[in-house]
Amino acid sequence: MNEYYSRWYDKDPVLSMSMRTLASSDDASQIAVALNLIKVIIEHNINNNEFSNIEDIVGAVEDGLIQKGTNRWYDLDATVRTAIQMLERCDEETRQKVALDMAQLVIEKIVQDTDAVSDDDAIEGHVLDLDAMDLED
Repeated sequence: MNEYYSRWYDKDPVLSMSMRTLASSDDASQIAVALNLIKVIIEHNINNNEFSNIEDIVGAVEDGLIQKGTNRWYDLDATVRTAIQMLERCDEETRQKVALDMAQLVIEKIVQDTDAVSDDDAIEGHVLDLDAMDLED
């Protein structure tokens, strides 16, 4: 496996593919996935005892609002930027768990958005296929 990654999320193949798929989604889909992603991150951090009270959760969300740059695709929307920065701040174990949840969120949102399309070939190239990916534990 290549030891050089241009982006922090490219180290995890599931997360990398989820981010690429999300980046190519429309703004409304990105925001919907981001809101759910924030919820998932908070739930994982509560389960891991990272947060002990509501102030910790609010602080984590506020930390996500700190702008590091404006050139990334997710910097264009505050909600999406917050979700991605919260994900980046997770420890590696939590990030791997959240990556699988994120992939499912992205899949569900894309499928939901393409329900009106009856031709399976029209969406085949756009759906994230976890089964086809080579995932090593």
